[in-house]
Amino acid sequence: GGDTCEYLLSSGRFLGEKVWQPHSCMMHKYKNSEAKNCLIDKHIVFIGDSRIRQLFYSFIKLINPQVKEEGNKHGNIPFEDKSASIKVDFLWYPEVNGSMRQRIKSWTEGAVAKPHIIVVGAATWSIKIHNGSNEALAQYKINITSIAPLLEKLARSSDVYWVLQDPVYEDMLSESRKMITNEKIDAYNEAAVHILNSSSRNSKTKVKVFSVSKLIAQETIMKSADGLHLPESSRDTNAMILMNVYCNKIMKPIDGSCCQPQPPLTLIQKIAFCFFTLSIIGYLIISLIHRNNYRKNKSCTDLESGEEKKPAISTPNVSTLEMLLHSFCKLGLIMTYFYLCDRANLFMKENKFYTHSSFFIPIVYLLVLGVFYTENTKEAKVLNREQTDEWKGWMQLVILIYHISGASTFLPVYMHIRVLVAAYLFQTGYGHFSYFWIKGDFGVYRVCQVLFRLNFLVVVLCIVMDRPYQFYYFVPLVTVWFMIIYATLAIWPQIVQKKANGNCLWHFGLLLKLICLLTCIYFLSYSQGTFEKIFSFWPLSKCFELNGNVYEWWFRWKLDRYVVFYGMLFAFIYLALQKHQMISEGKGDPLFSNRVSNVLLFISIVSFLTYSVWASSCKNKTECNELHPSVSVVQILAFILIRNIPGYVRSVYSSFFAWFGKISLELFICQYHIWLAADTKGILVLIPGYPMFNVLVSTFIFVCVAHEISQITNDLAQIVVPKDNSTLLKRLLCIAGFFSGLHLFSAMQDQSSH
Repeated sequence: GGDTCEYLLSSGRFLGEKVWQPHSCMMHKYKNSEAKNCLIDKHIVFIGDSRIRQLFYSFIKLINPQVKEEGNKHGNIPFEDKSASIKVDFLWYPEVNGSMRQRIKSWTEGAVAKPHIIVVGAATWSIKIHNGSNEALAQYKINITSIAPLLEKLARSSDVYWVLQDPVYEDMLSESRKMITNEKIDAYNEAAVHILNSSSRNSKTKVKVFSVSKLIAQETIMKSADGLHLPESSRDTNAMILMNVYCNKIMKPIDGSCCQPQPPLTLIQKIAFCFFTLSIIGYLIISLIHRNNYRKNKSCTDLESGEEKKPAISTPNVSTLEMLLHSFCKLGLIMTYFYLCDRANLFMKENKFYTHSSFFIPIVYLLVLGVFYTENTKEAKVLNREQTDEWKGWMQLVILIYHISGASTFLPVYMHIRVLVAAYLFQTGYGHFSYFWIKGDFGVYRVCQVLFRLNFLVVVLCIVMDRPYQFYYFVPLVTVWFMIIYATLAIWPQIVQKKANGNCLWHFGLLLKLICLLTCIYFLSYSQGTFEKIFSFWPLSKCFELNGNVYEWWFRWKLDRYVVFYGMLFAFIYLALQKHQMISEGKGDPLFSNRVSNVLLFISIVSFLTYSVWASSCKNKTECNELHPSVSVVQILAFILIRNIPGYVRSVYSSFFAWFGKISLELFICQYHIWLAADTKGILVLIPGYPMFNVLVSTFIFVCVAHEISQITNDLAQIVVPKDNSTLLKRLLCIAGFFSGLHLFSAMQDQSSH
């Protein structure tokens, strides 16, 4: 916690050569349109010498990148953006003297319009003109002392920044500037800070000291052209810091946590807090009652038989209630941790920074661990349960490393991660199709169980973290695809394996259904208008809108639109081959005859590597994303065949990866707030100053929490979704009432905010 604005203006470090990381918070990179929206109808003034002029140019280039550094270098320079009514002026006052004081004083008198932002700084000219004399320093102190009260007065209605002097690179200074030494600059800076801080103690307002540029200059001044002026990248960083200090509280960017106040609790969040508090109290009361009853009914030794009398077993109703309250009690404590990590300004957040080593070294380490924990499978079928859990596990771990390392900036890695996401959806198509085809169970209980397990955590997070459902895009994606699979197979005629075994024509009927599904997918993928109309109807719009439209949902759906169909088709072909005993699934046996297995294995390895070569040669993300839906299945099928054709490989699995695979959904969702930060845009910092130790601690907590939430979801699924149809119907009515109430409170919340 603490004043992140103060940290932004005074401390930080470089990640790599050009990325500046403020201490404890995240800096947003403002685009031109965002800068204009923030500064609309604003007047900004830069007062000082050539260094301040540099900062002025970097600042206005954030508004208009086409600006060129032209004009009188030793004179005033105006800038105006008429489209947004923004005025930015540079006023040439290279010395802190009476002229500068008079200009500042003019803004404090009468009804003169005051600038909204004032950036002041000067000293090197005083050192140069007076040859670094002590008398000049004494006069500098007197002049700042006279200006400080005026700046404090302006700070009541404007943002006022005093820019400390950057160090110089003395070896590169020209002969006329040799008297400007770092020792002199430090003395001038010390005088300015002492006087401004003394003045602010006597005033309610405060002039903000912009000292971070000193730290930036210390790292980059050796790249200066003349030893005095900063290189362009450094002054651009200073300008971006200024923009963050002023605009973050106005624009509230997700990835700009610096200078952002803690968001107020919404009505729904307050209700959720009360609910979890009552659950904790209720659980404690029931636990105390049970403990007292246990003490009263404690077994005592029967004198005649010498046996112990066991206490009476609790009634099922009481145990169910206790289990329910126990689950909500744990969930309440976990959600408190979520809120503290990513909504309260309690823990620090930092920007991501990608390096090849930060991505590939952890992956190699995990791969070694995974291979070390190798065990035999219970059965040697293709994509058996242990194998699919292992597949989900290692994919999820790679995706987590991808997110925390910021590897999305490296296109070859991005394209391979897209295949992993597609593989999850492939498993969705394969798994649900196999279940419905083999079991023929289209009952409401099965549907409710799946929907509850998929959506429970996300619904709770939407309430606690005040985020829309579509924000956790993967869960809406798998939920919609599950319903599409269910609808495809459940609508008349219901074709399942038992029916198809009696008449082969039913296989063609199922293929016809799959062709119809593919046609619908193809049509929607090339008809954005129709897609958006379908999901813009209430209540679907409440689930799938993000930032007021469904474009994000359209993009996510379109990116992997065919892979679920491929998963269903693969399941159909595999189960047909299995039924006709055309594959061998014995332990240690190759899937096909030796010749066929070797040919298929060779083709699979070549296909796998070919896709990797293509993905690694990608130059344009948009073009590669267009091809991805059609070609991602190549690497997925190649991996399945490589993993399953050799008998020995099919008969073993990594229990390490499989353990993570069982909680892969919880890991994917929990990372948003308690491993990453600022809704995945940054990294959570529990232990500042020790990056590796911080990752170890936050990862341990994160994995434990994900595992616990998985247990809670399983426990609650048994209670909320019972097998008895009449009881289930009552629960569904209660759930419908819950969501109706949630919608009502949401509408009240929106109305009050407007």
